[in-house]
Amino acid sequence: MPRRKMMHYEYCDNAENIIQAGKPLYTEVKGKWNTAYFQNDNPLVVELACGKGEYTVGLAQKFPDKNFIGMDIKGDRIARGSRTAVEASLSNVAFLRAGIQYADEFFEKGEVDEIWLVHPDPQVRDRDEPKRLANPNFLKQYAYYLKAGGSFCLKTDSDFLYHYALEMISEDSQFKILDYTDDLYSSPLLEKHHGVKTHYEKIFVSKGYTIKFIECLRL
Repeated sequence: MPRRKMMHYEYCDNAENIIQAGKPLYTEVKGKWNTAYFQNDNPLVVELACGKGEYTVGLAQKFPDKNFIGMDIKGDRIARGSRTAVEASLSNVAFLRAGIQYADEFFEKGEVDEIWLVHPDPQVRDRDEPKRLANPNFLKQYAYYLKAGGSFCLKTDSDFLYHYALEMISEDSQFKILDYTDDLYSSPLLEKHHGVKTHYEKIFVSKGYTIKFIECLRL
């Protein structure tokens, strides 16, 4: 394993704002995020497949009255997000190192107020449909831990994933699509992404890709 990756993993082992296997809260935090970790009653926002945590940290800076959790399986990515949050003195940020398919093991039914899915891998091949984070099985999971009246937002540069997600969500009785656009930066919905851009999103835009956005309500 490259030394740099090893350093990231060692950092994760010791970072107080990272919850992962081997740490006490990893098996105890379900249903207790506000009491056991954040120690307040603020709304809980989860970014799935958070990567380096750019969106998690960006939203946390804009909304200090909310609690934010970035979830990803990659320790080296989460380590970077953790460092950024620490450097910004953000006490309303945590990172959960685990696979998204196991999210219902860490969040109780109706515990989450808001879910963000930002530029996930579109998984365009037919055989990879089970990995698409907007497929019916994942939507069922989101509906479990997202409370009624909570929101689910998706940003993507992929036309394929955008149209696939619109179709899957429109067929799911537990969600209602509130707004959507295939060109966010030219849309009245622009303010709904709160001005937070990831590194790769900036690259996509500079190359002429349009950013798609979907906002849904958990019924």
